[in-house]
Amino acid sequence: MDDDKIFDKISEVGLKKTMERSYIDYAMSVIAARALPDVRDGLKPVQRRILHSMIELNNGPDKPHRKCARIVGDTMGKYHPHGDSSIYDALVKLAQDWNTRYPLVDGHGNFGSEDGDGAAAMRYTEARLSKISMEMLADINKDTVDFVPNFDETEKEPTVLPSRFPNLLVNGTTGIAVGMATNIPPHNLKEVIGATVKIIDNRIEEDRETSIDEIMQIIKGPDFPMGAEILGRRGIEEAYRTGRGKIKVRAVTDIEAMPNGKHKIVVTELPYMVNKALLIQKIVELVKTKRVEGITDVRDESSREGIRVVIELKKDTNANVLLNQLYKHTQLQDTFGVNMLALVDGVPKILNISQMLGYYLKHQEDVVTRRTKYDLNKAEERAHILKGLLIALDNIDEVINIIRSSKSVQDAKNSLIERFGLTEVQAQAIVDMRLRALTGLEREKLEAEYKELMDKISYLKAILADEKKLLGVIKDELLVISQKYGDERRTALGRDVDEVTDEELIERENIVIAMTKLGYIKRMPEDLFKAQNRGGKGIRGMQTIDEDYIENLIVTTTHNYLMFFTNTGRVYRLKGYEIPEAGRTARGVAIVNLLQLQAGEKITAVIPLKSYEDGKYLFMATRNGMVKKTDILEYQNVRKTGLTAIVLRDNDELIEVKATNGDDDIFLITKKGMSIRFNEKDVRQTGRTSMGVKGIHLGKDDIVISMQMSSQGEKILLVTENGMGKRTLISEFNAQNRGGKGVKCYKITEKTGDLVGAKIVTDENDVMIITTEGIIIRTSCDGISTLGRVTSGVKVINLNYDNNVKVASMTEVQKEEFDDEDPEGENPEETEDTEVSEEQSSEEDSTEE
Repeated sequence: MDDDKIFDKISEVGLKKTMERSYIDYAMSVIAARALPDVRDGLKPVQRRILHSMIELNNGPDKPHRKCARIVGDTMGKYHPHGDSSIYDALVKLAQDWNTRYPLVDGHGNFGSEDGDGAAAMRYTEARLSKISMEMLADINKDTVDFVPNFDETEKEPTVLPSRFPNLLVNGTTGIAVGMATNIPPHNLKEVIGATVKIIDNRIEEDRETSIDEIMQIIKGPDFPMGAEILGRRGIEEAYRTGRGKIKVRAVTDIEAMPNGKHKIVVTELPYMVNKALLIQKIVELVKTKRVEGITDVRDESSREGIRVVIELKKDTNANVLLNQLYKHTQLQDTFGVNMLALVDGVPKILNISQMLGYYLKHQEDVVTRRTKYDLNKAEERAHILKGLLIALDNIDEVINIIRSSKSVQDAKNSLIERFGLTEVQAQAIVDMRLRALTGLEREKLEAEYKELMDKISYLKAILADEKKLLGVIKDELLVISQKYGDERRTALGRDVDEVTDEELIERENIVIAMTKLGYIKRMPEDLFKAQNRGGKGIRGMQTIDEDYIENLIVTTTHNYLMFFTNTGRVYRLKGYEIPEAGRTARGVAIVNLLQLQAGEKITAVIPLKSYEDGKYLFMATRNGMVKKTDILEYQNVRKTGLTAIVLRDNDELIEVKATNGDDDIFLITKKGMSIRFNEKDVRQTGRTSMGVKGIHLGKDDIVISMQMSSQGEKILLVTENGMGKRTLISEFNAQNRGGKGVKCYKITEKTGDLVGAKIVTDENDVMIITTEGIIIRTSCDGISTLGRVTSGVKVINLNYDNNVKVASMTEVQKEEFDDEDPEGENPEETEDTEVSEEQSSEEDSTEE
C-alpha cells in the first residue's frame, strides 16, 4: 500500500483537549447514568432496571422466588450492559434489611450479614419483589412515565418509576460519582408521608407553601434500619436546611452489673453501616495495644433476635469512663455525613428537605395526571363502544336485517355507519356482538356499565380540571401506603452534651425519682401514686431483681437539680429531665449509665435542689455520727467526673445531706432508737474538702440512720424494719450540745426491730414506705398515732413475715410541692391500687410506758 495513503488516515490531535473531552464524557456518564439517584424515585439506573426486569418477569410478592442469576441475566441482557457482579451487588443491597430501611427486594437464601459477610453466589440465591416495591411500580403500564429505547434499541425501559411513596428520603442512598458524592440517610415512612401530606394540606386549605420548620416538626430526623441513637439536633437541622450536615450516631449500650461485682457493657444497636466484626476487632486491637485498659473479654452474642456484643470489664474499672473511650476510638459512635445530592432533570443538585419533597410531589402530580388521562381515554373508548351497542340493541331488528342482507362484513359496517351515524369502531363492535347480548340481563349489564363509565368519566375530568382535587387523590393514596407499610421509629433521638439544650422546650412538671439499693434509677409522673389508708398492702413501685429494693424516692420537678452524694464523699449532679422516664413497674436504668462513678462508689444520699443561693448551706451527716456544714455555693460547679463533697474517715459513709439556712435545729437518729438535737450554729462552717466534727456519740453496734431539721415539721415520724411506727412531738426533745449521747426516741423490742427511717413531718405530709420486695405504700401522716418519746408505736404497713419481708426505707411527700390535688377527685380508698381490709385498718396495738 502507498505510504501517502497510510498517512492520509492519521490526524494529529491535542492530547490535553482529547483527555479533557474524554474525561468529561466519562464523568457525565457516571454522574447521570450510574452513581446518582433521581430525585423523583430515589433510584440509581441499575436499581431501576432491576425492579423493572423483575416486574417484567412477573416476579411479584405473590409469586415464587426466582433465581437471582435469572434476574441478573435479564437485567444485563435487556437494560444494563455492565458487569453481572455490579448488578447482583445492587440487588443484594435492596434485599438487606440492615442496609435498606424498607427493602424493595424479598431475598431467599444467604444475603450476607451485618458482619460484612458477602451474599452467596447468584446461582444459589433467589429473590422476588417485596410488597412495598409494588408501590414503586404501581400503574407503570398506564403511561405514567416515559419509556426510552435500551442500549441496543430492542427493548423499552422507563426513565423513572411512578414511585407512589418518597423513596429517596425513605430508603436514602449513597453513591460516589466523579467529583461529587451523595449520602442521603433513610427516614421513617410515616414521618415522610406525614410531611408530604402537610405540604398538600397547606396548598389545598391555605394556598401557601410549607416551611422547613413545619416539615421538621413531623420528620424528627433520620431513622436507620439498625436503630442506634442520634445525638443532638444541630446536625439534623443543618442537613435539612442546607442539604449538608454531620449527624452524630451512637450505639445503644447498657452497663449491667455481674454477680461477681464486675460490670459489663452490652451493645444492642449499632450505628448505620458499621461492620460488627470489624468493630469487635478494633476493640480487641485497642486492648492489645493498651490504648484502652480495663477490658477482660469481648464476645459476640448476637442471634436471630438481634445484636448483642458483650464487653466485660475489670472489677475496679469505671464503666462510664471506659465507654466514653470506646465512643472516641471506635465506631460505637460514628458521624453520618449528610450530602443530599440528587439528579433534577438530569442535573446534579444539592437539595434541602423542602425541595426534595417538592420535587417528589411535582413528580406525583405528573404521574397521577398521566394516569388519569390514560384511565379517562380508556373509559371514553369503552363508553363510545357501549353507546354504539345500546343503539344497536334499540334497533336490533333493523341491524339484523342490514347484516343479513350485506354481502361482506365491510358492507355491513358501511351500511350501519350510514344508517345510524356510527363510527368505524362502533360498527365493528356491533358486527362482533354475540347473540347473548340480546338477552334482557345482558342489556341491563351494558346499561349499568355505561352509567358507571359516565360517572367515572365525569370524576376523572373533575380531577384534571382542579389541581386541589388532584392533590387530594395523591394525599389519599399516600395515607393508604402509610397505614399499610408504616412502622414506629427505630432510631432514638438523644441529647448531645456538646450542644446547648433549650430547657424551655422541656415541660416543667412534678416528678418522682425512684432509686434502688443496687443503683437503678428512673423518673415517673407524680400522679402515679395515690394516698392509701394506714395498714394497706400498697402498690408495686418497681420491678426489682433479687436482693434489690427501692432506697430513695424523691419528689422534685423536671428542671430542678439532683445532687448525688456517694459513700466515698463525692458529689455528682443531674437535672430531673436527664433521668430517663419509665413506667411504675419498670426497673429503670443503672445509675452508672448516667454518672461517671469511680470504682467502688455507690450513691448513699440524693437531694433535690432548685438553685444555688448565697446564705444557704449543705449540712451533711455520716453513718458514724460526723456532721459538716459548708456554703452551698462551693458546690455549684460540679464536673461530669464529680466533686469532693466531704473527707471521710475509714469505714465511714455519708448518709444524709440537707440544704439549710444556717439557723436550724438538727436531729440525728440512730438505728438503736437514740436521738440528739442541737442547733446547726454549734457546727462551724468548713470548706468543701474538710472532714467535719462529731455530731453524736454512738453506742456499741449503733449507727446514724437519719438526719432531720426542725423546720421540716412539728413531729418526728419513726418507722421500724418490722413495719411499726409512730409520731412524736419534736418539743419532747430538748436541745443540747452536739457530740453527746442524746436521748431515747423509740422503745426497740424484738417485735419492732431496729429503726430504718426517721422523718420530721407535718399533718399535711404523706409518706411512702418501701419494703425489701419493692412494694410501696403511700399514707397520710395524720393517720399515724402520736405517742410519747419512749414508746413502740403502731403497725404502719402490713408485711409478709413468711417471706422475711422487712421495711427497707421511708420518704416523705410534701404536698405543697405539687401543683394540685388529685384532679379526678377520686376517693383513694376506691382506687384500683388500694387494698385495705378491716383487720389491717383496725390494728393499732400501741404500747406506751
